[in-house]
Amino acid sequence: MISVNDLKTGLTLELDNGLWAVIEFLHVKPGKGAAFVRTKLKNVSSGNVVEKTFRAGEKVMKAMLDRRAMQYLYKEGADFVMMDTENYEQISLSQAQIGDGIKYLKENMNLSVLLHDGKVIGVDLPMQVELEIVDTPPAEKGNTAQGGTKRATTETGAIVNVPFFVQNGDKIRVDTRTNEYLDRC
Repeated sequence: MISVNDLKTGLTLELDNGLWAVIEFLHVKPGKGAAFVRTKLKNVSSGNVVEKTFRAGEKVMKAMLDRRAMQYLYKEGADFVMMDTENYEQISLSQAQIGDGIKYLKENMNLSVLLHDGKVIGVDLPMQVELEIVDTPPAEKGNTAQGGTKRATTETGAIVNVPFFVQNGDKIRVDTRTNEYLDRC
């Protein structure tokens, strides 16, 4: 149990028979009355976002999460096979369990899998990945004066806006949180 005064963004709580991640929190001390903590919580399994207000000092149950280092091996049908890097145990994850990170998955990529009571609740990818460009239109003479961007498709199927000088076959670094081009490798 932790006090709501100690809440932080990203912390996972057990509330109302579910797991909730703290998205935002604000400690409010009005001139009159007791202090309170206003939070925005996201349900880990359904993705629903709710606002909840707690009295200052109220206790809530912190969820015990297990973070395991795993390696993505291959895709088998609709499932993605991961291997625990400590005990070499393999598990299959669905597209829903991985989420939007699917568009960055490459074979032999290392990532973190979050488990609660032995059940997978999320996957954390590295903040940056190196991907090869497989399809992008060529830069035309004269359209680079303003430093614009063009759409490019990567080897994993992710579509990223890249500068005009990037060509097919180039390796680029992409931020997995924002889907933004960082630099050319």
